Amino acid sequence: MEWKNIYRGFLMGISDLIPGVSGGTIAFLLGIYDRLLISISGFFSREWKKHIGFLLPLGIGIGLTLLLFSKVIKFLLENYEQPTQFFFLGLILGVIPFISKQAGVKKNFKFGHFILLIVVAVLLASTVFIKPADSTIITQLTFQNALGLFFAGWAGSMAMLLPGVSGSFVLLLLGVYATAINALATINLPIIIVIGAGVIVGFIASSKIIHYLLANFTHGMFAIIIGLIIGSVFVIYPGIPESGTPFVMSIIAVIMGLIVANMFSAIDTTSD
Repeated sequence: MEWKNIYRGFLMGISDLIPGVSGGTIAFLLGIYDRLLISISGFFSREWKKHIGFLLPLGIGIGLTLLLFSKVIKFLLENYEQPTQFFFLGLILGVIPFISKQAGVKKNFKFGHFILLIVVAVLLASTVFIKPADSTIITQLTFQNALGLFFAGWAGSMAMLLPGVSGSFVLLLLGVYATAINALATINLPIIIVIGAGVIVGFIASSKIIHYLLANFTHGMFAIIIGLIIGSVFVIYPGIPESGTPFVMSIIAVIMGLIVANMFSAIDTTSD
């Protein structure tokens, strides 16, 4: 068992609670993105035993974080929204040089790759103008809303695996984010199970697709991934903070995010 994956899962779980922050970005930052895709797709094959030692501790870390920190994240976003968003903004900005180095942008990218990168970044950034769907909190299941929650979980999980695309942001756009956070905070098991089932199905399908594309269209996929991460900066940007304490807190938060990004990328690229 790779028990250090618990802390990695902890970081991915926290990021997945924040609209605009991608668990895939954190996986890339931690140097485990490729292995995550391989392990998820491989777990549902005859060679599942090979991957359980990697996935189980990661899943424990993510699961515990979602259950234990949903109330904390809800509190931070309600009371310290800008500093919290600026911390993750720093984290996202900090990962761009790391991924660019991994992709070998200077050596491998041609003109078409840069165009693809820009188009993807613009498309994701433009989602800030999309009005989220009705976010009425669902506490009781019916067949109709259960189906909707299942497919929302599916869509959210596919986004979670793409660096730069936030599963929480997708849930927010679909009007399900408030329901998901409330279900986690109140341990509403039926709601958690339905959304979780959609998440699992989405992971299985998307991990195979993304892994295939990365293996066969590496440079193009890296262009898309970097574009998604750059675009997510505009999605998560909370606006210019007020002068005084909020401004100072936000500046400190973005610097801390940059430091954490560089610290973890340095640690994990040398340890794996």
